[in-house]
Amino acid sequence: MQSVTLIIDKRLELSTKYKKLLESKTNKVTITKNLISAMKFIQDKEPDLIIISDSIDDDLSDYCRKIRSLTYNMRPVIIATSKSAELQDRLAVLENGADDFISEPVNPQEFVMRIKAHLRREIESNMDTKRFLTGKNYSLRALKRVITENGFWAALIVSIENFDSYKETYTELASEKLVHTYSAIIQSALSENDYFGTLSENEFLIITDGIKAEKLANFLTFAFDSVASKFYSPQDIKRGFMLMQGDEFAGRRSNFVHTTIGIVTNEFIQYKNSVELMNALIQIHNMADLPSKSNYLIERPRISAENAISSDGKKNIFIIEEDDAMSLLLTTILDLQGYNARVTKNYTAEETIPSLIILDAGDADTLKGIEICKSIRNNPDFDKTKIIVTSVYHDKEMILNAGADLYIPKPYDISGLIKWVETLLLSY
Repeated sequence: MQSVTLIIDKRLELSTKYKKLLESKTNKVTITKNLISAMKFIQDKEPDLIIISDSIDDDLSDYCRKIRSLTYNMRPVIIATSKSAELQDRLAVLENGADDFISEPVNPQEFVMRIKAHLRREIESNMDTKRFLTGKNYSLRALKRVITENGFWAALIVSIENFDSYKETYTELASEKLVHTYSAIIQSALSENDYFGTLSENEFLIITDGIKAEKLANFLTFAFDSVASKFYSPQDIKRGFMLMQGDEFAGRRSNFVHTTIGIVTNEFIQYKNSVELMNALIQIHNMADLPSKSNYLIERPRISAENAISSDGKKNIFIIEEDDAMSLLLTTILDLQGYNARVTKNYTAEETIPSLIILDAGDADTLKGIEICKSIRNNPDFDKTKIIVTSVYHDKEMILNAGADLYIPKPYDISGLIKWVETLLLSY
C-alpha cells in the first residue's frame, strides 16, 4: 500500500513540481493550500509525511506547531521548506515541531532522497520486527485511508485459530515458523498495490481489490490446510488433536490450528469511519470461525451479525454429575462466580445450548459419561460447546479421544476447576 504525503503550499508551480518529483507507485502525494483543507485531509488519511511551505499566510514555525499539536496522536513526519537560510529560522521551525528544514531553491535529487529517507524511517518505526510487516497502528491507519477511496475495495481479517494452544504445546519458536510460513503464502498471493499488515500475534489485515477478495480467501484457506499438517508431531496427527498438559495429572485436548477469514467490502455499505469498519470486520470474522475447520465468510447484504449473539450465552454451564452433593457444590460456586449453572441428566432435552458442560465420566466399570461425551460431541448443535470431563478412571487419552476439551482427574481442587472454566470460556 502506498505511503501518503501532503504538501501545504499556496504556490501552484512549485507545489506541482514537488508533487511530480515525489509521486510514485509507493507514494501518493496531495496538495492543499490552507490549514482548513489540510486538516480535513489529515483526519481522513493520516498522512505519513507533511511538507509545509513558508508561502502560507501564517508564520512558518507557528504553523508547524499548530500541525504538530493537531496530529500528536498520529505523529507524521513534518518537513518545512523556506526561502530563508537563516539559522534562527531553522531553529524556530525545528523547535516548534518540524522534523527537518529544507532551504529553497532545492536540489531535486537531494530533495527526493531526503523525503524517501524520512518515509523509510516512518515505515520502519511502525514495523513488526518479528514478521517484517507493519504493525497494528499502521494497519488501523490503512483502514482509515481506504474508507475514502472511490474504487471497489475489500478488507480482510485473517487469523490463525488455536494459536495460543499450539504455541504452548510446540514452543514459541515453532509458532513463529508457522506464522512466517503463512505470511509468505499470503504475500505470494498479493499484488504491490495491496496492503498487508498485522493486527496481533496471530491476526493479519489485508486490503485489496474487492473483485479478487473471495478468490484470495478461498486460496488462503486451501493453502493453509495444505501445509498445516507439517507443523504437528506424528503422534498428534495420529491422535487427531493436540494433547496439552494441564497440571501434573490433568490433560487438555485442543483442536489443530486453522485459519479464519472475515471479508468486508464497500459494495453494499459505505462505512462512515474506521471504527465502524473494524467492528463490521470483527463481527463477520467471528461468524466465520468454526471450531476445527478453516473457513471464510464475505459480507452479504442480507447478513448482519449485529445483536445476533447475546454475551449472556457465554455464561450457560450444564453439570452432568451422578453425585448430588458434588452437583450442589458446583452449581453454588459457579452461581457465585456469575455463571448460569444448572444440573441436567438429559442434555438432548434442553432448549438452551450451553457454552460449557462439566461431565462426570462415571464409575470405572461402566464409564457411562464417556458415551454421553461422544454423543454430545457428535451432535452438531453442540459443536462450539466446551466439555470438561472429570473421572476417577485416569486414562486421559481415552477421555480426550471421546471428545472432551479437558480431562481433570478426581478428586480435584474446585478453585483449579474454576480457572479452567474461565480459560475455556474465553475461547468460546
